[in-house]
Amino acid sequence: MDDTTEVKTSEGDKKTGKTVRVKNIGLRGVTVADTKISRIDGQNGVLIYRGFRIEELARDSTFEETAYLLHHDELPGREELRKFTELLVEARTMPRFVFDVLKGLPKESHPMDVLQAAVPVLAMADPEPGNETREANMAKAVRLISRIPVIVAGWQRIRQGASPLPSKDALSHAANFLWQLTGKEPDEGIARDLDIALLLHADHSFNASTFACREVTSTGAHMYASVAAGVGALSGKLHGGANTEVVKMLLELKGEKDIPGWIRNRLETGLKIMGLGHAVYKTLDPRAPFLRDMCFALGEKLHQDDWCQLLARIEQSATAELAKRGKETVRPNVDFWSASVYQFMGIPLDLMTAVFAVARVAGWTAHVIEEKFADAQEKPALYRPLSEYVGHYCGKTGCIYEPIEKRGTAKG
Repeated sequence: MDDTTEVKTSEGDKKTGKTVRVKNIGLRGVTVADTKISRIDGQNGVLIYRGFRIEELARDSTFEETAYLLHHDELPGREELRKFTELLVEARTMPRFVFDVLKGLPKESHPMDVLQAAVPVLAMADPEPGNETREANMAKAVRLISRIPVIVAGWQRIRQGASPLPSKDALSHAANFLWQLTGKEPDEGIARDLDIALLLHADHSFNASTFACREVTSTGAHMYASVAAGVGALSGKLHGGANTEVVKMLLELKGEKDIPGWIRNRLETGLKIMGLGHAVYKTLDPRAPFLRDMCFALGEKLHQDDWCQLLARIEQSATAELAKRGKETVRPNVDFWSASVYQFMGIPLDLMTAVFAVARVAGWTAHVIEEKFADAQEKPALYRPLSEYVGHYCGKTGCIYEPIEKRGTAKG
């Protein structure tokens, strides 16, 4: 469960230069820059990509088309989409040394650590890493969108003692990822389900990993450095790692007969119920219903809907118990259902956050480009927040330094 903290600030006046202090909220509720890429209405459960509601895109669009939209501020025509898709397919092939580097890593390495290490290697494979024109950055974005899924699938093969598989150019972005991951061409329905899941995860305004990308970009760093920071932020269990935690919760509850009792115990002891609540949404996450329906459809198709039923019981019991405690707005988020969907697709537990990165890199790269080329009046030149020092204070002159031989035993 991810409840928000009320924003508390002292009175500040930009005209007089007084500092506005925000305490212990992790910048929640604080606007730091403008964006044209996506918008969240947390009160009403609305997510918009470049003006289009996520529900409409999930019903009718594709990941490739949505990635184009995020980068170009408009949906593509038939010819624009064809050219963009060709660029994505072409970029799937990369220099051999990239996988040679991965083959030298310990096989027990976590996929997110491998992915974060691989992004700078992809920078070294880029033909023009120092070119900072808009066109060059768009080309970098295409390479990253195409190659991150190749890295994730390739690492799964490498750690199993197998060789990474070549791309199948006729397959869609989602289908090709499943092919390179499993060695089997996926069922069309499952490939489409993954396509929708990637689309739903492609962007989400200034979430933690996207803000990490933009903050690093503001220093003048290249796109690969920014995306590597995004991968690191995404790896945290309170961000991209939350779907993995949902699976762990389900494994813990397998065979549990008293779900309401388990829920009450969690809440009374101050523990989280993973997949419930959101830092922004005060109602149902608009992405969640699509993944819920997908979970039940895949579960029925594969004769494995027990997990879906368990999730539904957790949702019902948790929302009822939370309502009793005055938290009616805490509802399932995108991670609650996506974990089971990925399991049905044959994606290993520790690879799920990396699949999140396969989707979110479309948004990351769009934000990096926006940050690099935004009007100077629309954003800070460099993200540099203030902090309030609450450590030792020894007066105006500071603490007195004593030679080590004169100091007493250190405390603690």
